[in-house]
Amino acid sequence: MPETTNPLFDEALLPRFDLIKPEHVEPAIEKLLATLSTQLLELERASKPTWAELIEPLERIDEELSAQWRVVSHLTGVANSEALRIAYAEVEPKLIRFSVRISQSRPIFDTLCSLRDGDEWNRLDRSQQRIVTLLIRDAKLTGVGLNGRARERFNEIQTELAKLSTRFSNNVLDATKAFSKTLREADEVAGLPDSALQLAAQSARDAGETNATSVDGPWRITLDQPSFESFIQHSRRRDLREELYRAYITRASKGDLDNATLIKRILQLRREAANLLGYATHAELSIATKMAASVNAVEKLLEELRVASFDAAHRDLDDLSEFAKAHPEFLAKATACPEALAHWDLPFWAERLREQRYDFSEEELRQYFPLPRVLDGMFGLAKQLFGVEIQEADDETPVWHPDVRFFRVIGEDKKPLAAFYLDPYSRPGEKRGGAWMDECIGRSRLFSNPDGGPRLPVAYLVCNQSPPVNGKPSLMRFREVETLFHEFGHGLQHMLTQIDYGFSSGIHNIEHDAVELPSQFMENWCYHRKTLLGLSGHYETSEPLPDTLYDKICAARNYRAGSLMLRQLHFGFTDLALHHTFEPDGDRDAFDIQRGIAARTSLLPPLLEDRFLCSFTHIFSGGYSAGYFSYKWAEVLSADAFVAFEEAGLDDEQAIARIGRRFRDTILSLGGSQPAMEVFTAFRGREPDTAALLRHSGLKK
Repeated sequence: MPETTNPLFDEALLPRFDLIKPEHVEPAIEKLLATLSTQLLELERASKPTWAELIEPLERIDEELSAQWRVVSHLTGVANSEALRIAYAEVEPKLIRFSVRISQSRPIFDTLCSLRDGDEWNRLDRSQQRIVTLLIRDAKLTGVGLNGRARERFNEIQTELAKLSTRFSNNVLDATKAFSKTLREADEVAGLPDSALQLAAQSARDAGETNATSVDGPWRITLDQPSFESFIQHSRRRDLREELYRAYITRASKGDLDNATLIKRILQLRREAANLLGYATHAELSIATKMAASVNAVEKLLEELRVASFDAAHRDLDDLSEFAKAHPEFLAKATACPEALAHWDLPFWAERLREQRYDFSEEELRQYFPLPRVLDGMFGLAKQLFGVEIQEADDETPVWHPDVRFFRVIGEDKKPLAAFYLDPYSRPGEKRGGAWMDECIGRSRLFSNPDGGPRLPVAYLVCNQSPPVNGKPSLMRFREVETLFHEFGHGLQHMLTQIDYGFSSGIHNIEHDAVELPSQFMENWCYHRKTLLGLSGHYETSEPLPDTLYDKICAARNYRAGSLMLRQLHFGFTDLALHHTFEPDGDRDAFDIQRGIAARTSLLPPLLEDRFLCSFTHIFSGGYSAGYFSYKWAEVLSADAFVAFEEAGLDDEQAIARIGRRFRDTILSLGGSQPAMEVFTAFRGREPDTAALLRHSGLKK
């Protein structure tokens, strides 16, 4: 394909999402790799141990390689199709081989070491020195010290792991899409709130039921998050909840989409790669790049949190059991556990008990959180805390779907700082589940803006909340509001960086167990009175959330905190065990490990057919392998960071603005230019501890 007709070669500042098609991918990547291979050879022959002649050319190659691939990878997550999968699978191994070639280049590695040991070292600033140090470390961790057959085998492993990861993710997407249940009788949707009925009717219409309505049906229920969660929380039909739950926990575990064999192979290959690099386990290799000092340090933190939450979690279960016994009619019609709470009962009864105990329902709350109003309130908070103004772009920015919106971030001096895309709604079948922030463009002075300054960052913010239905705006569940704030926090760290070196700007080079700090920090503001009232407004009347409802939300904040903490610890312990103590070639399989961990971390033992691991994308295809603990590790940091605002006085606007600027100038601005502990200490004045997290969770006074 001629270069002039391929939109991936377009030199516009933003990707041409309106023009990019799957057939553009392979020729663009082939052309790119040919060009960069020549540049790499020249750098290997001519590089000198100076910043300008080694690091800057490396950053240019890295950016050129990443720029097009980021666009392609992004589209596989938000606009997946069979043609795009084929194109992705064709070029991915070639990209991996080239990336490995860079990291394993002995001439470049030797020159990096010469720069570290030479006269120029003391002329580099701290950020530059950290970049060089981490480039040397990363080269070692990607096999630069391997030779002969060991290097060949290591590279084979990396290529195979990438293929398995992509296949794992696609299987989960396809398995989620494959299941649906169409309900036609009113009794089958008893208990579902109006918003869930409207979504289910819309899903039925999309599937060909042209006359489906929220009143008369039919209603189509899927495993897509908005549909699944609403049904499992509200349906009065215990038998249907059971059916849906069993389908959910066995996703991607059957037939051609079975991920069980992939799990074993992934764990085998990760262990083998770690051994080649001199590490006993993949977990030890993973920790080498983390804030945590060792696997033992992680286990110590997780165990401390487990002990603090264990008794509270079991009190939660006792409360639910006692409450449900007063409603025996809702414990009928199940093939298992006819007289006791089962897994598919917990979400339903937890929601009923919460409604009774705190006197409000999720459906009642949703009316006050239309997406446009939430965005206005969230952007207002960003202005108050960090001095930035966020404006929806009025230009014709190309997007990958009509629902996507584009925003610009403006500084106090009225100059642009950054921009971001927001893709808020669920799209079953073409968009993967969950929520995430990713980089579209990173800040760098090597790639200047039209005004001559450093190139400004652009982010992707992606969520999967319920879309507008029947003329109503997207009415957000409170958890969806928290999720939006979470991803916005990630985006702020990417967009408000003041580091101009591409290798350490934004989230680059931040230890993975610290990268969740700003995202989890932002969630705290969802419980701040002025913030929450400011981002609420009834979708029909615009009236803000009543004070009485606000008080109930805060009272319910720590409802079942022990159970929720224990659930996250279950994931963290399981991930760590699979990558540290588990022997993939032994007699036990990964599901045995999951069940063993559950004995210490779960309220109910998992069902025999539970195959949750087959859809655990975080650790098998999402970059969190031996790192899921990062959520809890960073939550300690984020809770402690929020205490700084509490100490200053949350009702003192000048005080929180002052602390907010300090948060921006440290946590959000410094990126990976300094170790995460130093950045946190620069903000907080001391190292963190767990007291704030346990207190915020209601598990310690």
